[in-house]
Amino acid sequence: MIASRPQPRFAFTHPAHFIAFGFGAGLAPFAPGTAGTLVAFPLWWVLGAYPPAVLFAILAFLFAVGVWACELTGRRMGVADHGAMCWDEIVAFLLVLAIAPQNWRWQAAAFLLFRAFDVVKPPPIRQLESRMKGGFGVMFDDLLAAGYTLLVLALARRFVFA
Repeated sequence: MIASRPQPRFAFTHPAHFIAFGFGAGLAPFAPGTAGTLVAFPLWWVLGAYPPAVLFAILAFLFAVGVWACELTGRRMGVADHGAMCWDEIVAFLLVLAIAPQNWRWQAAAFLLFRAFDVVKPPPIRQLESRMKGGFGVMFDDLLAAGYTLLVLALARRFVFA
């Protein structure tokens, strides 16, 4: 059981740990969730070329992998949603990048909004996070932050930049 900051050795002892820690981004000493969210950008450069149906199937698969990886890693660490686990941020932000306008300014705004919603956890995110346990709970609260992000971007596009 590892409740403190995990070491690289632990991250590489099982593929689930490596995935849950966002290929190592979660081991960052400062703001591991932000580091994980940044990992989504190079992944997007590869995945963004797929047609929408294939892309959303890949994202669903990555979500399912995250449920497994975060469940197993959280159990082994003794902390269900340890801050070093950032696969949830990666997958949720990939969803945002798939839907947001494909322009660096919109993507930068999406990044800032997503991080804000993920950190602040406005209602009902915090309430659902406390009720939902295991890997699904870890992954799901970030999908809600992605939803808030996309809602704000859509409203801005509709009413501010129309």
